[in-house]
Amino acid sequence: MAAQKINEALEHIAKAEKYLKTGFLKWKPDYDSAASEYGKAAVAFKNAKQFDQAREACLREAEAHENNKALFHAAKAYEQAGMMLKEMQRLPEAVQLIEKASMMYLENGTPDTAAIALERAGKLIENVSPEKAVQLYQQAASVFENEERLRQALEMLGKASRLLVRGRRLDEAALSLQKEKSIYKEIENYPTCYKKTIAQVLVHLHRNDYVAAERCVRESYSIPGFNGSEDCAALEQLLEGYDQQDQDQVSEVCNLPLFKYMDNDYAKLGLTLVVPGGGIKKKSPNAAQDKARGPAAVGSHADEEEDEYSGGLC
Repeated sequence: MAAQKINEALEHIAKAEKYLKTGFLKWKPDYDSAASEYGKAAVAFKNAKQFDQAREACLREAEAHENNKALFHAAKAYEQAGMMLKEMQRLPEAVQLIEKASMMYLENGTPDTAAIALERAGKLIENVSPEKAVQLYQQAASVFENEERLRQALEMLGKASRLLVRGRRLDEAALSLQKEKSIYKEIENYPTCYKKTIAQVLVHLHRNDYVAAERCVRESYSIPGFNGSEDCAALEQLLEGYDQQDQDQVSEVCNLPLFKYMDNDYAKLGLTLVVPGGGIKKKSPNAAQDKARGPAAVGSHADEEEDEYSGGLC
């Protein structure tokens, strides 16, 4: 079966080369017919599991389409060549060809197809080179955003943000999340803005930047419905515990379903968050005196604290 497919492919290549020849009565190569034959050869080689020969046939097809000024079809052929390299586990080379295809799609005026190709390349390289995948997802997001396809842009940005967090590139992750949040606010998806605020705060606290985390919450008060939401209440508790070096309070908040059932990369940030100073809970100034004066005094002081906050923190 494989041998039959290989022979079939070779026949198509011979026909393609014949179409490209010129002579006394044929001044111009027939690029269109040659491209078609190279495409058929590529399919036959692929079916015979001869991926390197299939890749070569795809590249020749792409070249013929380029010479015929058929950019869209040339891009498709380059993309197919990339997929043959994927089968051979030559992923960086595969991504390079798919990127080339995406540039040709843009030049041809088909940006959606370009963005989809970039996303495909990102998926291919994600486990090998997360840094490259982030770049590809961000490029795809930019193309979608330019076309005002904001939901698709958000999907790409979300993938980039999660990879940045996974790679502990937290400064970049904070910027990426802010971009996501701005677009969600633009399309009036406010509940998702709340979730992005939680992710932002966790990222800032892992960066040891309490001021940025607090500012992030404060700025979110302008988002309709945030103030008074369970997300807001939980974040205020989290920041209070972090500021007071109360590891118990921080861990309690980060174990809430609101945090635990976020995307896995953000949930891990919550579960691994450690407050500065070793997480030692700050004692009240009267703690030593209470201990010296005995249980009655401690009870009296506790009553005073309860009275002080009986009306609530606000």
